[in-house]
Amino acid sequence: MLPKSAIFDLDGVITQTALVHEEAWKEMFDEYLRLREKRDNEPFKEFRKPEDYLEFVDGKPRYEGVKSFLKSRGIELPFGSPEDEPGKETICGLGNKKNNRFLEVLKKEKPKVYKNAVIFIKALKDKGVKIGVASSSKSCKPILETAGLLDLFETRVDGVVSARLGLTGKPEGDIFTTAARNLGTEPLESMVIEDAVSGVQAGRNGSFGLVLGVARRENEKELTKEGADIVISDFKNIDLEVIEDWFRRKPRPLFSAWENIDEPYQDRVTEFEKDKKILINPFYKRSVKDTLFSKEKIIFFLDYDGTLTPIVEKPDMAKISKSMQEAVKKLSQKYPVSIVSGRRREDVQSLVGIEGLFYAGSHGFDIKGPDFQVIQPKAKEVIPLVSEIIKLFHSELDKIEGVIVEEKKFSVAIHYRLVKKESQIKKIKELVDSVVNNHKKDLRLLSGKKVFELLPNMEWDKGKAIRWISESMKVDWQTTSVVYIGDDTTDEYAFSTIRTRGTGILVSDQDEYSLAHFKLNSPEQVRELFEKAIEK
Repeated sequence: MLPKSAIFDLDGVITQTALVHEEAWKEMFDEYLRLREKRDNEPFKEFRKPEDYLEFVDGKPRYEGVKSFLKSRGIELPFGSPEDEPGKETICGLGNKKNNRFLEVLKKEKPKVYKNAVIFIKALKDKGVKIGVASSSKSCKPILETAGLLDLFETRVDGVVSARLGLTGKPEGDIFTTAARNLGTEPLESMVIEDAVSGVQAGRNGSFGLVLGVARRENEKELTKEGADIVISDFKNIDLEVIEDWFRRKPRPLFSAWENIDEPYQDRVTEFEKDKKILINPFYKRSVKDTLFSKEKIIFFLDYDGTLTPIVEKPDMAKISKSMQEAVKKLSQKYPVSIVSGRRREDVQSLVGIEGLFYAGSHGFDIKGPDFQVIQPKAKEVIPLVSEIIKLFHSELDKIEGVIVEEKKFSVAIHYRLVKKESQIKKIKELVDSVVNNHKKDLRLLSGKKVFELLPNMEWDKGKAIRWISESMKVDWQTTSVVYIGDDTTDEYAFSTIRTRGTGILVSDQDEYSLAHFKLNSPEQVRELFEKAIEK
């Protein structure tokens, strides 16, 4: 199975312009640092390449790069305005000066292209994979035009587009997720190809199914540390079968992998790594004990339905057992515990019935901690529309035997597990698609196990809720083992967000694809894991 779309960074991945950018940055910064030496008697310390370029500038929007490097030298400047004259002593002025230097070079010589990257892109296109380019650079379009590559891409999200749409730059995943959705695809079913640390971070934060790192500077370890799943040094070292195998991979049974490392990959992936053509992120090769208990602290994030309770025919039948409730309570007395559910926050909080936990309802739109509550502002705006659609669904679907319209504050879910006729399921799907198409600006569709759910169309999901809660709790990912346990398609966003820096555990008795690292067969096995963690 190949991804439905592939989103490529430009500089350093497709074209060799990263080296030109690096030189332009060095010239601009060194000139400014010399000025401060002469004017302010500050010791001159040159802009180092590639060290300073890779750490502070590479992959970031231009003005963020200026700000990041100057901060590393203890220099603060006013932001200024994007219209500032090149060289003006503002963040924008220095950034504009750097850009002028880059454009001067671009006018003199045609950008060099990595030929194997183009061959790889064309191979993906031939297989029906949609191709996009996403770059922080505002020079993306002229570079592609000059290189004769613009027609390769079905969408382009660059610095110009980002400024117009107000997108947040890397390491947030906005430019990549925007490109994927422009192509009519979801990040989970897509891949990102990046050479910069901030770019692979953005791919992971954007919940992409595969983040492919391109180590042009022998920086494989840095790329895997920050979020790359697979790293290559050249596109000739990977073929489409490796990509297909990655998108077919399955989580390892947790208890059998407790002490030992089982081979988690298909033959083609391991074959390429053995031949040293690719590097698989070492995080995937650890045992359960090495991932869960290797750090100073542990924090648990738990789904409710299918995780703390078995899957049932009707949502109102999902009741947590006394033994599971007691296990979660004991777990929370030793480790921080958060419940992240698609249910209304008030409902899941009442069902779990344990004080002192974080509760994130409606896929994270509504979060309540022991001493605060936050609701995503954009989600509030959709409440009236959701109310109207709930009425529509009742009027059109209540006549179908077995269908359940679950009313939520920020969304509405259509459960069809009990619907027996395929023709009726088709009718439900057609109605849902029609509503989504009529309200694309405000709503998006999330498909789970025998359920369609319409949610606010915003960059928010369980993965982003986990990041938000972690930041509010001041969680240090370097010293904390972050664990997420869930059972449904919606939980894949959480698995993607924590992968290579935390542990995703799928609850399923089926042998299925998932971004999770490990698998438990049932809520009963979840409870067994809690007991092991409590005893640790």
